[in-house]
Amino acid sequence: MGTLAVLEYHLVCYRRIWRSSVLSSFALPAMFLVAMGVTVGGYVDARPSGLGAPYLDWIGPGLLASTALQVAVNDSTWPVFSMFNWIRTYHAMRASPVTSAAVLRGHLLYVCLRVGVAAIAFLLVLLPFGALHSWWAPATLGPAILTGLAFAAPSFAFASVVASDNYFAVLFRLVVVPMTLFAGVFFPVGGLPEPARVLAYASPLWHGVELCRAATLGTATAWGVWAHLGVLAAYAGAGYALAVRGFTRRLED
Repeated sequence: MGTLAVLEYHLVCYRRIWRSSVLSSFALPAMFLVAMGVTVGGYVDARPSGLGAPYLDWIGPGLLASTALQVAVNDSTWPVFSMFNWIRTYHAMRASPVTSAAVLRGHLLYVCLRVGVAAIAFLLVLLPFGALHSWWAPATLGPAILTGLAFAAPSFAFASVVASDNYFAVLFRLVVVPMTLFAGVFFPVGGLPEPARVLAYASPLWHGVELCRAATLGTATAWGVWAHLGVLAAYAGAGYALAVRGFTRRLED
C-alpha cells in the first residue's frame, strides 16, 4: 500500500506539470525523427546501406529506446536529488508509515509509467510514416519500459549518494551522451573499432535498441530476445539493490 501511495503522490503532482514535459519527452524526439529519418535518411537510402530497411524505419526504434533512456535519466537524477536535499519530500514520506523501500518503488513505478507513455507516443508518431512493419510493434512497450528501468534504478542509486547535483552533468557527458551516439541508435555498432564495440555491447541501451528494432521491423535480434532481456533485467536488478541501500541509509540514519 505504501508503494501505491507514493505512486499516487507523483501522479497527482504530474497532473499539474505534465505540459512542461511534452516538449522534452515527445515533441523533440519526434522532430529529431523527422530531421534524421527524412533528411539524412534520404542520403542514406540513395545508396546501398545494408540496413535491410529504409533509414527512417531503421532509426525510429533506436530513437524510441533512446527516448526511454532520456526520460528515465532525467526523471531519476535532479528530481530524486531534490527530494533528498532541497525539498526533502522523501523525508516527509518516511515520517509516515511508508518504508524507505516503498518510497523508492513508488517513484520508480512513476518513472516507468512516464517511459511507457513516451514510448506509446513515439509509436504513434512512427505509425503514419509506415515504419511499423510487424504486428509485434506494440510489444515494443515492454522493452522500452525495461530499458528505462535499467537506467532509472542505477540513476536513483547514484542520486541517493552524490553530494552535489554537479555530478549529474558528468553522468550525462561521460555516460548518457556517448552511449546515445555509439550504442546502435544511429548506425550499426558492427562498424566500430573492437574496443568501442565491446563497450556498446555492454551498454543497456544497445540491448534496448535491438529489442525495439526487432519488434518494429519483425527481424531477429543480434543475441536472441532472452539474452537482451536478461542483460536489461540484470542492470535494473543491480541498480534497484543499490538504490534500496542508498535510500535506506539516507532515510533511516
